[in-house]
Amino acid sequence: MATLFDSLTIGKLELENRMIMAPLTRSRANDDDGVQPEFVAEYYSQRASGGLLITEATNVSAMAKGYVRTPGIYTPEQIESWRRVTEAVHGNGGKIFTQIFHTGRIALPDFLPENQLPVAPSAVKAAGQNYTDTEGVKDFVVPRELTIDEIKATVNDFAAAAQNAIEAGFDGVEIHGANGYLIQQFLSTNVNLRTDVYGGSLENRARFLFEVVEAVTEAIGAERTGLRLSPGGEFNDIKEDNAEELYAYVVERLNVYPLAYLHIGTFDQNRDWHPVLRPIWKGVYFAGVGFDKQRGESVLAANGADAIVYGKLFLANPDLPERFRLNASLNVPDETTFYTPGEKGYSDYPELSKAATA
Repeated sequence: MATLFDSLTIGKLELENRMIMAPLTRSRANDDDGVQPEFVAEYYSQRASGGLLITEATNVSAMAKGYVRTPGIYTPEQIESWRRVTEAVHGNGGKIFTQIFHTGRIALPDFLPENQLPVAPSAVKAAGQNYTDTEGVKDFVVPRELTIDEIKATVNDFAAAAQNAIEAGFDGVEIHGANGYLIQQFLSTNVNLRTDVYGGSLENRARFLFEVVEAVTEAIGAERTGLRLSPGGEFNDIKEDNAEELYAYVVERLNVYPLAYLHIGTFDQNRDWHPVLRPIWKGVYFAGVGFDKQRGESVLAANGADAIVYGKLFLANPDLPERFRLNASLNVPDETTFYTPGEKGYSDYPELSKAATA
């Protein structure tokens, strides 16, 4: 019967506990070059007592960027800024993966080179809006459909980003296949209207995902590769009409790859996907979204997951494992600073000892 405080092996890494820090977009990078400022290293190193830290979603290319002040990992300057982070985390005894992604149609021309249109499996506009620092909220635009050659190039971007992550000192990468971004756009039935080998059947819609997994694992090794999926979620205007069949197929086929872990975190309000997918996946299983200590412990005790992924609780409590161990009170997240520049609401949440002193 596992607990949150037991060690866990993923790939060749030994994690000290089973409390995983979720990938959390915080919008602190320099907006012009996607470079992380120095205080980002402090933020992550403060949370190094987690079994594994997974960084905020990080752009694999200039065309991948979909939000203000998000970091990249495709230029030497970006790699060097992440190196400060990994050295700080390792210096505090932690383990850290970076999440790599491409936002696809969720981008705006404002964020892309020469104000290009964002790209997607098909030219289908997302419902809703996105935020810009200069002009406020703007409607999504109709994206441009990717060509076959561009799809292949994007797969290569993921592989190159993974190699850059290892160069920057990360212990591995998590491929972001969730939350309505490019990989899930290919999986969907409302964004992917293609009639070629990337569209139609669920096997074809999953082709891009598996090409990315194949390229990344070949580049850095499956033992250093994780994958995040969000079955049934509708975030960023995603529809998956046959989600149970699709994800049963995807997860079963993923068993061919000895990945470090599979991370399932979904905002689906109608179904608990962990009992559906946990039995299919033969490797290490991370369960995320909406967990507190009690629910996390109960899921681990029932073998419903191998580790629990915490988001807002880790954001506001840099020493979350210690607080859980002592059943101590928790800091309350300040949602007004989730995506604002600077250190306020970022690296200034107190640890237990400092909170007691204050």
